[in-house]
Amino acid sequence: MSYNVNEKGYYGDFGGAFIPEMLYPNVEELRSKYLELTADIEFQAEFDALLKDYVGRPTPLYFAENLSKKYNTKIYLKREDLCHTGAHKINNTIGQILLAKRLGKTRIIAETGAGQHGVATATVCALMGLECIVFMGEVDIKRQAPNVARMKMLGAEVRPATSGSKTLKDATNEAIRDWINNPEDTYYIIGSVVGPHPYPDMVARFQSVISKEIKAQLLEKENRENPDYMIACVGGGSNAAGAYYHYLDNLDVKIIAVEAAGLGVDSGESAATSALGKVGIIHGSKTLLMQSVDGQITEPYSISAGLDYPGVGPMHANLFATGRAQFISITDAQAMEAGLQLSKMEGIIPAIESAHAFAALDQLTFKPSDVVVINLSGRGDKDLSTYVEYFGF
Repeated sequence: MSYNVNEKGYYGDFGGAFIPEMLYPNVEELRSKYLELTADIEFQAEFDALLKDYVGRPTPLYFAENLSKKYNTKIYLKREDLCHTGAHKINNTIGQILLAKRLGKTRIIAETGAGQHGVATATVCALMGLECIVFMGEVDIKRQAPNVARMKMLGAEVRPATSGSKTLKDATNEAIRDWINNPEDTYYIIGSVVGPHPYPDMVARFQSVISKEIKAQLLEKENRENPDYMIACVGGGSNAAGAYYHYLDNLDVKIIAVEAAGLGVDSGESAATSALGKVGIIHGSKTLLMQSVDGQITEPYSISAGLDYPGVGPMHANLFATGRAQFISITDAQAMEAGLQLSKMEGIIPAIESAHAFAALDQLTFKPSDVVVINLSGRGDKDLSTYVEYFGF
């Protein structure tokens, strides 16, 4: 059994492309060409060169000595926070902007929650000289002000989403509406492993550079390619997909997916899709989704803007349904304390999204010989005001 996507765009029972007729030509064009275009030698050379010289890859695999002592095991941090723009998101936007150019598109749209994907999209549009419009929920615009300023400075237009919970889900809805209205010249850079096929697979492939590097780096540091545990936070799930990618079918590697429980799984203020979700369709894909009895999407909540999404990507839905991954739900309070602990113990301030992954250390039991890799998906600059408000610094 493989945990990767099949030729029809499904991960087990999850995936597919459930899209309005108006979008079919766009999505079909992408589906029919993405594998051929991304496998092209020139594409690969340009992608690899930009990742190296522009993004700053490979990112280090850092042995966290103080954390390792505390948990009596070997903990390594994959430092995606050191990427240009401050998170893993840039890996994917570089790949997709190269695709958009090869497809002859001149106008780029994106959605963003925490703002990191918006910044990464605005960055590559500036680099390639393309028009950029980023949709962002009104609530997220307020709580992620530094990233909004960055996007504008990079030349992007930030359009507020004012419906629903005014967060990531609503920004995605607005982006899809725009795409339906501008199918000819517009390319939609989706920021996570969500949306209609081929997006989940395509984004996972662009992010798979993370696990590719981990394998080479662990071989050098531990004389083995595989960790015992691979831990990452999951909202839509692109950083996790990248960290898991080369380990999906290796059952010796325990995959840990960490979700945002908000104020508690049963509080009504949560984004823990694995615990609360049922099968449904959101943003063009069949996956696990938080919804009411009559199928209305329920509003997610997390202190972290990047995990504030009512579903997970179909790869993760399948990892959960099959039991391949262990899902852990972490509350706001647990995540904030884990972020503070990492800051004080290792001198690294993580994004609040990433802090959720670190909080999982308290929920797991390790052997001293275990090699544990945590994907540190983003840095905490964008979240300083939330940390300050929470801890009263």
